[in-house]
Amino acid sequence: MGLAELGSRALFPQLVAGAYLNHAAVSPPSLVVRQAVIAALGEYEREGVGAVHWAIEQRVRLKGALATLLGAAADDLALGFGTTRGLIDLALCMPLRPRERILLFAGEFPANVTPWQQVAERFGLEIVMHDARAFLDAPEQAWQRFIRELETGLRLVATSLVQFSTGLVMPVQRMAEAAHAHGAEICVDAIQALGVLPCDVRQLGVDYLVAGAHKWLMGVEGVGVVYVAPRVVASLRPVVAGWLSHVDPLGFLLQGPGQLRYDRPIRRSADFLEASAPNTLGAAALEASVGLLAELSVPAIFSHVQGYLDRLEPSLVQRGFRSLRAADPGARSALLCVLPPPGVDVVRLHAALNTLGVACSIPDGVLRFSPHWPNAHDEIPFVMSCLDRAL
Repeated sequence: MGLAELGSRALFPQLVAGAYLNHAAVSPPSLVVRQAVIAALGEYEREGVGAVHWAIEQRVRLKGALATLLGAAADDLALGFGTTRGLIDLALCMPLRPRERILLFAGEFPANVTPWQQVAERFGLEIVMHDARAFLDAPEQAWQRFIRELETGLRLVATSLVQFSTGLVMPVQRMAEAAHAHGAEICVDAIQALGVLPCDVRQLGVDYLVAGAHKWLMGVEGVGVVYVAPRVVASLRPVVAGWLSHVDPLGFLLQGPGQLRYDRPIRRSADFLEASAPNTLGAAALEASVGLLAELSVPAIFSHVQGYLDRLEPSLVQRGFRSLRAADPGARSALLCVLPPPGVDVVRLHAALNTLGVACSIPDGVLRFSPHWPNAHDEIPFVMSCLDRAL
């Protein structure tokens, strides 16, 4: 038997909440992650600068594991510092021209809006805003409006794979196909998907994908991954390049005199975004957590979580909550978002639930439950008992 087991909290002995249903916010680190961070710190305790060689090898392993998770090649990935930083760097590096149009979605998490707003102001772009919720409430009308916008002319579509306040899986593969047919690119924020929802970047056909480690990947904050499709990487301008973005950036430290140069070319691969000293401890944590995900397999995790939500959702509906979970099983994620019954103050309800031992969130006033592989189905009666008391 492996270290991880679906429905078991054995690797989380310090976790206080009776039911931790907040992985869409921050996942608690497992014992395996904790041990990996301590081991990485120990390398530096023993070796000092000599541990850098160990850290480089560790990042190579991590990229390989992430590439497997994403259905990508390791050379198509860069390790970054989280979703927002990755999107900022991509936005600044794209060869954007004045008056080009970028499609964003109202209802998105601000991490996938603010960088594009800033780059639009800097380069004189036009922002077009559609409503992400429309793909849940009236998907065919939303799709037709999306196509009309592409026909008008777009440079880029920026969307989340999973919407953080409804749990809707956006039709990203279909969007990518339509965008490419109209000469546009697509950039995807996958932080609410990667690690729990099967995600193959080649099948999806996306140009760019970014995700942080501290949610469904179950790592820690301050580290993430950026995917750049081979067909577009050469078009990026390395305006965020740093000393580690060069070809052979460490040569002048290892090969004797005469190697200190500033004219070495910038790498023409996604990892030119790895411009500065990395988050080594965060990378160690992420390697450990991705190892557990691989051990369990993401499809098995997703099936486990869907089974949990299939039991939780009707109990909430019976109590007057309105579920925002997609009717189409293919558009469902690991998030269950519900609106409280009339007259119920969601802020007070949330506070009561957390006090009673049910960790959840209220993004934009929606009560959100987000279980992961450690959540056991038999904890649901406890959740509903706490909810009844809170109500």
